[in-house]
Amino acid sequence: MPDQTPTDASNPLIDRRRFVVSAGSLAALGLFFGGGNVYAEEFTPAGTPGKANAAPVGCAVIGLGEQGRAVLTALSHAAGAQVKRICDTYEGIHDRALELAPKATAGTDAAEVFADPAVQAVWICTPTHQHKDLVLAALKAGKHVYCEAPLAHTIDDARAIAQAAAAAKSQVFHSGLHQRTSPQHLHVVKFIRTGALGTVAMGRAHWHKRTSWRRAAASDERARALNWRLKKDTSLGLAGEIGIHQFDVASWFLKELPVAVSGRGAIRAWKDGREVADTVQALLEFPEGLNVSYDATLANTFDGTAETFFGTEAAVMLRDHRAWMFKEADATALGWEVYAYRDHIGDDTGIALVADATKILAAGKKPGENREVDPTRTALVTAAEAFMEAIRAAVVSKQGASACDALTGFQATVVAITTNQAITEGKRIAFTPEMFAL
Repeated sequence: MPDQTPTDASNPLIDRRRFVVSAGSLAALGLFFGGGNVYAEEFTPAGTPGKANAAPVGCAVIGLGEQGRAVLTALSHAAGAQVKRICDTYEGIHDRALELAPKATAGTDAAEVFADPAVQAVWICTPTHQHKDLVLAALKAGKHVYCEAPLAHTIDDARAIAQAAAAAKSQVFHSGLHQRTSPQHLHVVKFIRTGALGTVAMGRAHWHKRTSWRRAAASDERARALNWRLKKDTSLGLAGEIGIHQFDVASWFLKELPVAVSGRGAIRAWKDGREVADTVQALLEFPEGLNVSYDATLANTFDGTAETFFGTEAAVMLRDHRAWMFKEADATALGWEVYAYRDHIGDDTGIALVADATKILAAGKKPGENREVDPTRTALVTAAEAFMEAIRAAVVSKQGASACDALTGFQATVVAITTNQAITEGKRIAFTPEMFAL
């Protein structure tokens, strides 16, 4: 992508921003921009608490496959995280996981994790169909629980999890929909809420990656355990295991749950005996005729992953931890636009919507070109930190509250399971209010 950003010397916004950063004054922001508005670059005050300031939280991770190890990597960068235990029934993975958490104790029995008083918070990272019993046992033991999404592979199991979490009033339950705590998504949702897009007409999301999902193993038994995503009785397919995150973004941004879904799927690339489609399309219908289309494939990487929402005034696209707004030619001009960074995206010019712009400027970089100052600040890290911050608050208030609670996770899981069913059966399914109720 060519550099479309003016140099520091010629850009009045840089000098004004540096004044704001050096002054450290929210009042200065109000005087310069006017209060109560949302701008393309989000400003945050200096002095955000760092790792040294966060109270420690004793953590455990159950399930040390690909996602469990990603969580361990995230916890190594998350403020206050102290990994006390790691657990997986397959001992062969322990050494690899201990490289990421060398001070942890490894074991095969989850009951030992739940009995350990040093463990306050448990991450459930096992295959989806194994979540329920582990979550219920962790909650019964008084632990705070982070459950990866989807919550379960059946609606009944997901409801049982959400009900138990709701009943554990003093414990924090966090559903692993990590866009809900992503600074970029939190920043963009403000634009959706202010009506900057006008009337939202439609949405579109996709996920494309050339990968088989099949894992090699030394034995048939281990291969069966690793390849649970390829079997209909244990997998929710691309819609459930991947699409759930983008379906949830649509529901969150639009402040609506879908009323119906239809879908199709096929095995186009990997004809290896799998039972789950490697390429899928779905249409989620929202109230008042607003539709969000979705497609995913394991056949091709082109175009990556993105969510786009189209309105009468503008469209917004989120891609790879960055976001842009594309204004219609006849749209109402917003006062801050003259100062905003712009990028060429294909044949269009997008206004960069940059979260944490102040931190990026403080590092001597340009927000429009540098989405993240620190590449370790992934969505999993910010989700872990949000979960642990809720735990710290619960210690004081004796009330568990999460940025992504059990009801949110349950409703997203219902959408994902039903979408997978629509794809598998090739039909349209209507949602009812009872499906989303605990």
